[in-house]
Amino acid sequence: MLNNEEIHDTIRYILHNRDPESIDTSRVDYIHSAVLIPLFKDNGEYKVLLTKRSTKVEHHKGQISFPGGAVEEHDDSFLETALREAYEEVGLSKRDVTVLGQIDDRLTLVSNFVIHPFVGIIPYPYDFNINSEEVHSLFEVPLKLFASTVSTEEIADVEFGGKKCRGPVFRYGREVIWGATAGIMKNFIKILGSGIGLF
Repeated sequence: MLNNEEIHDTIRYILHNRDPESIDTSRVDYIHSAVLIPLFKDNGEYKVLLTKRSTKVEHHKGQISFPGGAVEEHDDSFLETALREAYEEVGLSKRDVTVLGQIDDRLTLVSNFVIHPFVGIIPYPYDFNINSEEVHSLFEVPLKLFASTVSTEEIADVEFGGKKCRGPVFRYGREVIWGATAGIMKNFIKILGSGIGLF
């Protein structure tokens, strides 16, 4: 079993030694966005911090997502967008995030957002400050949930906005993680591979 620093270094090594797959945005009027995949360790177990979006936001009302949002003109990079949005949504300061790298772009199922995901380690416990205009609640999901279900992945139809979207689904308690969030986590686990000692 790798210790915490070795795991961080291993994830960083894996992500820095591959080129994230990008989506060609030259022909379609896509909206660029970025998210942070916040990882932390609680009682020896790695977990992912997720948000449940409020019903007040313009896009993806009530969905399970990562802290993140659309790129703004003053953002110098996609990473800056992810860190800025994490602070605005849940009060996570960028100085408290150890960024490990970037993974492949993801296109949303029901809108024209191209998501640029970044992986980071955050402290635990943390004094979050939830912006209720954007976030309804926070919840923590064991990272092993995504690893243990990849081989027996559930594919299901989820109805949202009057449309049915078919894709990978992860269930945790009463929450259903689907769409881009599920796809990003599935891909992240695939990138990490086995033997890293996370699970």
